[in-house]
Amino acid sequence: MCDSCAPSTEMISAEEVGGLSRRTLFAGLGLGLAIPAIGLVAGAPTASAASLMDGRWANPALGHFPQGGHFGASRPGGPHAGQDVTNSTGTGVYAAADGTVIRRAWGGGLPGRSGNGLVISHGHDQYTYYGHLNAYHVPLNAEVKSGQRIADMGATGNVTGPHLHFEVHSGGIGRITDPVAFMAKRGVDLGGGWPRIDPGSAGATVVALQHLMRKHGHDLAVDGKYSSAAVAAVKRFQSSKGLAADGQVGPATWPKLVFTLHEGSKGDHVKGLQAALNKRSAGLAVDGDFGPVMAKAVRTYQSTNRLVVDGEAGPITWRALLG
Repeated sequence: MCDSCAPSTEMISAEEVGGLSRRTLFAGLGLGLAIPAIGLVAGAPTASAASLMDGRWANPALGHFPQGGHFGASRPGGPHAGQDVTNSTGTGVYAAADGTVIRRAWGGGLPGRSGNGLVISHGHDQYTYYGHLNAYHVPLNAEVKSGQRIADMGATGNVTGPHLHFEVHSGGIGRITDPVAFMAKRGVDLGGGWPRIDPGSAGATVVALQHLMRKHGHDLAVDGKYSSAAVAAVKRFQSSKGLAADGQVGPATWPKLVFTLHEGSKGDHVKGLQAALNKRSAGLAVDGDFGPVMAKAVRTYQSTNRLVVDGEAGPITWRALLG
């Protein structure tokens, strides 16, 4: 985990953060200007309704939470500014949401950080930081999609072993917030659990859900929007499986929806898996045919994320892809 990854000791108030000029804020990102000696202030204002929509966010990495790697843990320079996720060097690192890579540099240009780092702007004054990377998969200024592979996990900088140091800045650069809680509100379990889809959600995970529902006999449009018609269909499905019919697709509902798929499988459930793989940068045709190219994509994803590499998509692979 991180030996540092703490804000600098000179802190500023929320009011001062809000009053910083664009030049000073961009300087904190290292955009060719001097980095001010500021720390990061925990807490954030209420995010916009659009930014709270789940289905649009993704788990940035698979692994486990190391002891002492949590947000706020004690560090020599101050409280730990993010959440560490430990796995092997080379494990995939993915964009937490759509956005623009605004920094690709040592420590992301942020005070108290070390190692190869990326900062992504997601709009609505929300930013994510990915630290200690082994390799980059996207250039500076790249437009990225939620779940797109952006880097490889590594052990660069001041660390004790390979991991991803993940931060969320909400309300502007320097306004750090607990990434586990922030992502949970958006339907993502940073610990690697099933995602949560609520009515009104949208995005690639909803596309996968719609394909799966079609396989279960529900004639839904595949448009990536969790509309009232889709919610009603999910409630009927939940009732038929003895689940609470609340329309929320989470850890109880997903295992009933997914199928174990392998080369030779065909149908809408395969389209759902193809959509989930494409969320993770597979670039597959969504044709419902689990052929050799798709089998290779499944094995590649499993290998990259340290899952059992068998080319078969069972519940563990589905959960990782959808998260």
